[in-house]
Amino acid sequence: MSTVTERPKPPVDEIERSIDSFFARIGRAWKQILILAIIVGLIWFVIAPNISNWLQYILFGAYLVFQLLFAAFFMIFQFVALFWFLGRPRMYWILPGETGVGFKDYRGNPEVLETASRIVALLKGVKEFKAMGGQVTRGVLLVGPPGTGKSYLGHCISTEAGVPFGYLSAPSIQGMFWGMDVMRIWSLYRKARSLARKYGACILFIDEIDAIGMRRAGMAGAPLGAMGGIFGGGAGALNQLLTEMDPLPRDDSLVARLKRKLGLKTGRAEIPLVLTMGATNIVETLDPALLRPGRFDRKIFIDLPDYDGRKEIIKYYLDKVAHEDLDLDRLASETIGQSPAAIKFIINEAVINAHFNGRTKITYEDFAVALDNHEVGLRHPIRNMLMEEKRALAYHEAGHAVAMLKLYKRMRVTRVTIIRHEGGVLGFAMPKPVQETYTTDRNELLAHIQVALAARAAEELFLGTQLSGVFSDLQQATRAAAAYIGYLGMNGSLYSTAAFNEGIDPSMKREIEKLLREQFIKVKNLLNENRDLVIAVAETLLQRLELNGDDLIRIEQEVERRKRAGEELPTLPEMNAPVSVLDLLPSERDGAVAYQEPPASP
Repeated sequence: MSTVTERPKPPVDEIERSIDSFFARIGRAWKQILILAIIVGLIWFVIAPNISNWLQYILFGAYLVFQLLFAAFFMIFQFVALFWFLGRPRMYWILPGETGVGFKDYRGNPEVLETASRIVALLKGVKEFKAMGGQVTRGVLLVGPPGTGKSYLGHCISTEAGVPFGYLSAPSIQGMFWGMDVMRIWSLYRKARSLARKYGACILFIDEIDAIGMRRAGMAGAPLGAMGGIFGGGAGALNQLLTEMDPLPRDDSLVARLKRKLGLKTGRAEIPLVLTMGATNIVETLDPALLRPGRFDRKIFIDLPDYDGRKEIIKYYLDKVAHEDLDLDRLASETIGQSPAAIKFIINEAVINAHFNGRTKITYEDFAVALDNHEVGLRHPIRNMLMEEKRALAYHEAGHAVAMLKLYKRMRVTRVTIIRHEGGVLGFAMPKPVQETYTTDRNELLAHIQVALAARAAEELFLGTQLSGVFSDLQQATRAAAAYIGYLGMNGSLYSTAAFNEGIDPSMKREIEKLLREQFIKVKNLLNENRDLVIAVAETLLQRLELNGDDLIRIEQEVERRKRAGEELPTLPEMNAPVSVLDLLPSERDGAVAYQEPPASP
């Protein structure tokens, strides 16, 4: 036997409260109800009976409303489109394998490659590493001089890890309008996380990150009042970058947002792995919050390659072009201080030089010409220089060259020229290290001072005058003497003015002047003892205009041979015709072609 339960009746008080609440709402909205009733009455009693008469006004009103809505929509569309195009960062996305370069193509720095291999292992084994309780690195900062291969290393890491690679330059994030940079960074990481969900991880490479990552105003070393766009300040990009690099756990996917709307439990949020790689050569300017653990956890310093590294890089790029047998040891020793990008450029310029000279393979001379053009620029000879000025220039540079030959122990003279080059330099004598040097002793620093002062000594000894060409020479000598006395404590004092950023006081100026005078007397005596060599170099330089290191050694050997044999040595000529010692030697130069000055224009 089934029993039917009756629904409990609501209490009387509750019903009364509901009725009171209903009429209270009506009382509060009586104005809206009155307006609505008037509108309904007008439509029912005025417009409806005369609908045929009112139709044209109704259509006209609808047309006006449509025009207003269309204009508003068009303005909104223009505004959104403008900000969409302006807000898009200049980003280049490369999917796995599209770069075509890997660790097999990265040469010259095996230590960096070892660190990069660990990053690849972490990117490949994200799940296993997290299962151990570890947190995968989210930021890697690449620090090093320009051209050392920072972005190239990022390409190699993405290829080896099999993850997408996004590249952009930090200045392209900055926008004209306030908030544009914030929107760009937000959209970048949103795209990167979308790719990371698909491929397991994603690399976001920001080149020249110091453009947006500089210390904020008020911090130590930061400029106050830094401005960004014309309508806003400049810290928005950095603040947004800090948030995106180390975000709170969240899931912004469409499925997760839909579940949250429906009130369903979404579970623990997993943030897709986006590895931010930044590159800079002025790491000291970056904001401390950017360098803390959790953001740029690792810093990889990529320096210029050493001897073995340059040799490996030269061989790698030479194997890609047609070339004759070249001495890799010689090429590596002549490219001290060159970056991998510079070496690649030099070899390509050598190919261009060989092509325009009708050769199908590059030779050492092509490499030497390309190296000279890279280091000192193209030649811009002065065709109508007076012989008197040309001779003065020759003795000026000969003073430098002979002082280098006699004083430098770990450096060699590679070129001396009186041909104007890019930058307005009328001539120069170029030394290069025999091998990498990382320290300078007291005698070497004094030798640098003497070499800088040798040009003034040669002018006084051989020309009997003083010329304006020593402007930069005296600057170099004075700076070296100031470092010798004020910074390095090589004059007997252990006090360094660098500790308190002090300037040069009058007493120190007197010490610097005394040191410069002593070294000037020494180098002047040195050139006077080697008068024959200075004259031979200068007069040969007048005829040839340019000499290489081998030429200088041969001239020195010929002068010494004549001294031992008691033969007549060249004297300072009074005539305008220069005398070349190289023309008196029994053998020709080793395959080198003397520079021929273009004929003077009529």
